[in-house]
Amino acid sequence: MLIDTYGRVATDLRVSLTDRCNLRCTYCMPEEGLQWLAKPDLLTDDEIVRLIDIAVTSLGIEEVRFTGGEPLLRPGLVGIVERVAAMEPRPQTSLTTNGIGLRRTAPALKAAGLDRVNVSLDTLRPDVFKTLTRRDRHKDVLEGLEAAREAGLTPVKVNSVLMPGLNQDEAPDLLAWAVENDYELRFIEQMPLDAQHGWKREGMVTAGDILASLRTRFELTAEGEQERGSAPAERWLVDGGPHRVGVIASVTRPFCAACDRTRLTADGQVRTCLFAREETDLRAALRSGAPDEEIAGIWRLAMWGKKAGSGLDDPSFLQPDRPMSAIGG
Repeated sequence: MLIDTYGRVATDLRVSLTDRCNLRCTYCMPEEGLQWLAKPDLLTDDEIVRLIDIAVTSLGIEEVRFTGGEPLLRPGLVGIVERVAAMEPRPQTSLTTNGIGLRRTAPALKAAGLDRVNVSLDTLRPDVFKTLTRRDRHKDVLEGLEAAREAGLTPVKVNSVLMPGLNQDEAPDLLAWAVENDYELRFIEQMPLDAQHGWKREGMVTAGDILASLRTRFELTAEGEQERGSAPAERWLVDGGPHRVGVIASVTRPFCAACDRTRLTADGQVRTCLFAREETDLRAALRSGAPDEEIAGIWRLAMWGKKAGSGLDDPSFLQPDRPMSAIGG
């Protein structure tokens, strides 16, 4: 079991498979990209599977989410998914992606045992997409979403970040489109995860702003805390249901008290929080020949030291040293 001093138990593992990405979203990284991790520093496919197996069989992990960077860029992705889906007990598996390569890979991922996907899409307007991502790939994302739905990687969840002066007016249109296409939309408050440190609390589009905008067109009925559980998104029924919309308000409505996550970076570091400044090295233990029991013990000790909160509710919060592409969303 992965328990911390506040009694929280981690059952959800986020695994970053690569720090690389084929977009350059303004809220994540600079236009020229980043200095990527050297290949020898990255975990191999076998190392990733071994750590996940330890987490599932020895530490109580029930859900595994593959992230990046962009996880579809990982050459061995389908094989990793297949091996994880074959574990006993079998964890729930999901993937967070920008969707660009999903049209090609969705059927193979489903056949390998992937349960569902989360796809990032911030706008319905191709020109705004190009401005936000610095790439002209809007059509590819839409086709990837359709392929995921057709392959049965459901519920297909769409993650959207609203930015002042770019797409902050699109919340109602995005929700109408999601309902029409049977996607579950989740808005995410912009977080301080950009490598260029351009995030500012002042002027950000908040959960309150998003909900006020949605209510100009839809009736929203809160699901309540019992339905939410440890999920990061507060959810509302749209016009009485069955469709739902969620809002992840990491900045203005922190949900740290119910957090059930642990994170593994692409280079084999445990992070107890997306915004943690400390990391615990599992790669060195792996490569020095440590047995599973020793690695599990290192992981338990790391989680025992998890802090009470992310620190985002502190107005003086400074951005993490590592960009999101290296940590995994």
